[in-house]
Amino acid sequence: MRREDTYGKLKDFLRFQVEKANLLEERVLIKGKILTNEEAIGNPHRQDYPLLKGKEKLLQAEFKGALGQAFTDSPGTFQGTLNELLAQPITNNFEKASFIAVLNAVMRYLGLAEGTIHCKDEEPIECAEKLVTYLKENHGKPKIAMIGLQPAILEACGKEFPIRVVDMDRDNIGHEKCGVMVEDAETKTEELLEWCELVLATGSTVANGTIINFLGLEKPTVFFGTTIAGAAPILGVTRFCECSK
Repeated sequence: MRREDTYGKLKDFLRFQVEKANLLEERVLIKGKILTNEEAIGNPHRQDYPLLKGKEKLLQAEFKGALGQAFTDSPGTFQGTLNELLAQPITNNFEKASFIAVLNAVMRYLGLAEGTIHCKDEEPIECAEKLVTYLKENHGKPKIAMIGLQPAILEACGKEFPIRVVDMDRDNIGHEKCGVMVEDAETKTEELLEWCELVLATGSTVANGTIINFLGLEKPTVFFGTTIAGAAPILGVTRFCECSK
């Protein structure tokens, strides 16, 4: 599936749902804001999450009281109707992230998605521990390719499974994190996909367009995080995010 086909599928689904609910032509304000670290993730003991390092921002959209979030490296704001949003092209990272944040908010409002708000404080560690249990119960002890560094998940999984990780952050690549060397997503992803028995990918891939590399794989694929909350049921992918709100 091409990148534009993925966003087209998400757009078509959202348009159908809001037309059915008579929301498309209403003057509905969609407000996006960049959350502070405390608003986004609270005050966790760990200080190595991408949010706290300033490498990513959490874009938040509000639709009729329902909130949706998406990680992005290109923060910004948008206000308008759903019709206006759906008419816009999705090309740069801000447009991708703002669309995904709004998708999450609207899907939550319509009761079609849940867990669209990031967990806080020590909940990322709790989620990582639950993920390990989930993977053991459903997949045994697979070799895992982790797409996108999430330190709590990497540390928990690294204690139980053979695991390799790729990331796009140049400050992480070539450095050991939680006992695992971080490899370059641009040059090593294909190799990891060949090596692994299970893919564990950040849901943020749906906000930067790289999700197309992990759709339709023959190997089990699990996406984690809030960003993919609304897209997961539309795309028919497995999502794990036990502590989101």
